[in-house]
Amino acid sequence: MCTALVSCLTGNPVRADVAMTGEITLRGLVLPIGGLKEKLLAAHRGGIKTVLIPDENKRDLEEIPDNVLADLDIHPVKRIEEVLALALQNEPSGMQVVSAK
Repeated sequence: MCTALVSCLTGNPVRADVAMTGEITLRGLVLPIGGLKEKLLAAHRGGIKTVLIPDENKRDLEEIPDNVLADLDIHPVKRIEEVLALALQNEPSGMQVVSAK
């Protein structure tokens, strides 16, 4: 949802070959999710090539069949800045994420 909002507000489209999962906190952190295996299998069946997952879900990749892992370009991410850099068609520019003080 966050990526879609940034895309809409900036006019920078989201890449059609990217899938992503995770929860974004108000501070821009990407939180872990459940059901990663099912989500990656669905992305694979749907012809998706690049998948962004929460960094904390890396350990769950052990459950994924090798043929699926070989076909997917999986990027573990920790922050929204990483998500936007990978998911948007053009490099995000003119945006600055405010960090907590």
